[in-house]
Amino acid sequence: MQTLREAKVGSTVKVAKISGSGPIKRRIMDMGITKGAEIYIRKVAPLGDPVEVTVRGYELSLRKEDAQMVEVE
Repeated sequence: MQTLREAKVGSTVKVAKISGSGPIKRRIMDMGITKGAEIYIRKVAPLGDPVEVTVRGYELSLRKEDAQMVEVE
């Protein structure tokens, strides 16, 4: 299983699982990244941080650490 951080730019992936716990997991879920949600990887900054994605019609920027917690298929 790959993570959101490892997904290729221009691909659409589906969330399989969110690892982590507590307030960090809750913050990710509050942004609309939940199990089964489709995420389009828009671009990744030159140094890999942040990752820009589109989820549920919204554009988000995620830190590498947060993107690493989202497992996708």
